[in-house]
Amino acid sequence: MTMKPLDNLLKDQVAYYRARAAEYDEWVERTGRYDHGPELNRRWHDDLAEVGRALDEFAPTGRVLEIAAGTGQWTRRLVRHADQVTVLDASPEMLAINRAKVGDPKVRHVLADVFPWQPDALYDVVLFGFWLSHVPPERFGTFWQLVAACLTPEGRVFFVDSLYDERSTALDHRLEVPDKTTARRRLNDGREFEIVKVFYAPDELAARLSKLGWDVAIQRAATYVLYGSGQLRKEVRSQNGDGRLLTPDF
Repeated sequence: MTMKPLDNLLKDQVAYYRARAAEYDEWVERTGRYDHGPELNRRWHDDLAEVGRALDEFAPTGRVLEIAAGTGQWTRRLVRHADQVTVLDASPEMLAINRAKVGDPKVRHVLADVFPWQPDALYDVVLFGFWLSHVPPERFGTFWQLVAACLTPEGRVFFVDSLYDERSTALDHRLEVPDKTTARRRLNDGREFEIVKVFYAPDELAARLSKLGWDVAIQRAATYVLYGSGQLRKEVRSQNGDGRLLTPDF
């Protein structure tokens, strides 16, 4: 994957998102180094609006867990539907912005690195936005085991992530070839970090998840993003009665 040890790479990834918290919404809003001009910015916002409509139709009701919640882009939509929302992030800076932006008493903020974290409750929905691409390939199966362990027997998952498109990132970033699994990222002040970045094709991702026991429908928006929703197949959930996947990493 990279010459850097995986644990060090993941520490760099956390450090990057902590340092990036104050400028993260420039990426969402297409400002500053992420401004690609009116037409491409419109396509980006159209894609996010499509995902927002899909999430509203999905209706994330009940107890919801948001993994790598960041500054609250999706948290704000979750509180429209959910009874309770637990937002998890490894960056206290991101959580502070999320808390200030969302400001809803039904939201519980948890500071934790998702990889060693274990759930203290079961949830009706698990959501993660632009996070799966930051999970190392070696931990893909383990991560989905964690998602399964977080869910009630009828629990559902919803996610959104990046398609490979060089215009989706900052003007001074260069995306590596699609099959590379790390990327160099630069902040406004010039500091650089190496992070995990894995791009998936929708059909490939759906097939991998099916092998792990998930029925997930994945859609491709017009330009920049993919999004999916689904749940564990019933026979997989019943194998051991506690929602954990038995399928090993691959």
